[in-house]
Amino acid sequence: MNDSGIRLAVRLTPKAGRAGINGIAQAADGAAYVKAGVTAVAEGGKANRALIKLLARELHLPASVMQIASGVTSRQKSVQIAGDPAELKKRLELFCGELT
Repeated sequence: MNDSGIRLAVRLTPKAGRAGINGIAQAADGAAYVKAGVTAVAEGGKANRALIKLLARELHLPASVMQIASGVTSRQKSVQIAGDPAELKKRLELFCGELT
C-alpha cells in the first residue's frame, strides 16, 4: 500500500490459451503474486493492455485507475492501482479469497 493506492504483483503469461486469473503463487522470497494469462502477444504493449483490462474486469474497477508500475517488458510486473488504499485492500482480499 501507498498513499495513492496499492501495488499488485503479477506474473503474466502472454499468448495463453485463454485469458484469466490462474490463482495466487508464492515467489522464492515468500512474496505472493497473482498468476494471469492473456491471449494477446507480448509486443507493442498489447499484453500489458490486455492485463489491465483483465484486472479491471476481475476487480470491478475502471482500467483508468491502473498502470504498469514496473516490469513493462518482463513477465513479473507490478501494477499500481490508484484509489483509497483501505478500500482497495478489502477488494483485493475478497478477490484473492475467491481464487483460493
